[in-house]
Order: sequence, then C-alpha cells, then structure tokens
Amino acid sequence: MTAPRDPAGPQKTPKSYPPLSPFRTGLASRCPRCGQGRLFAGFLTVAPRCTVCGLDLSKQDSGDGPAVFIIFVLGAVVVPLVFWVEFTYEPPLWLHMVIWVPVILGGALGLLRPMKAVMIALQFRNKASDTGTVEYD
Repeated sequence: MTAPRDPAGPQKTPKSYPPLSPFRTGLASRCPRCGQGRLFAGFLTVAPRCTVCGLDLSKQDSGDGPAVFIIFVLGAVVVPLVFWVEFTYEPPLWLHMVIWVPVILGGALGLLRPMKAVMIALQFRNKASDTGTVEYD
C-alpha cells in the first residue's frame, strides 16, 4: 500500500532550498532563503517571518554596516562631481547646497533599504549573527 499524497504537494525542508545569490535577493528585498517572501514590513523594519518559507527574521540586524557602505559609495560619486561642477561652472555656495544636499539625502535614503537587505542576505548566506543565538536551517 502506498501512503496518501499530501494535497499541498511536497513540502520543502529548510535544507532543500537552493542557494540563492545574496545580492540578487538583497537588491530585490526578498527572503534570503526562498527568494520569494518580502524581507521588510516597513521602510527599514524587517518582517518578523517570511510569509512564504517561514524563515524567522525577527532577530536579523544589519547594524551600521549598510550606512558605512553608503557613505563610501556616495562619497566616491558625489565628491568628484562637486569638484567638477565647482571648477567647471563656479556656481555660488548656495547653489551647491541646493544641488548636493538633496542628491546626498536622496542617494542615502535610496540605497539604505537595498544595502540593509544585502547585508541581511549575506549574514544568512554565511550563517553569521551578532548574538550567536540565531539558528539558520
């Protein structure tokens, strides 16, 4: 006799998920294990659990890592642009403020969520944790 089939289909165990690129899942703000569930419940608030695979995300914390990388990226892009604009057009100081403050704030806010998601996905991929108590299936 054969066992009855599960109508929901074969259930994936935590070990049966294929390895996903942390950069692809992070930039898409998706679950680092299944790549489908949403990683965030708000702008920067990590969802407590993946709605697709059930991965516990409540203890995930990327710390200040994303901010450091954003500072490096924005600094490497904006500083040369500021110098180029200054030496090419010589605008007044107030115009620099009008141009560069929104560019820096917009760039920082625009990059913060994807960078946080990439850091969380990298922590999952490398089984890293700040507390040492997070268990990765």
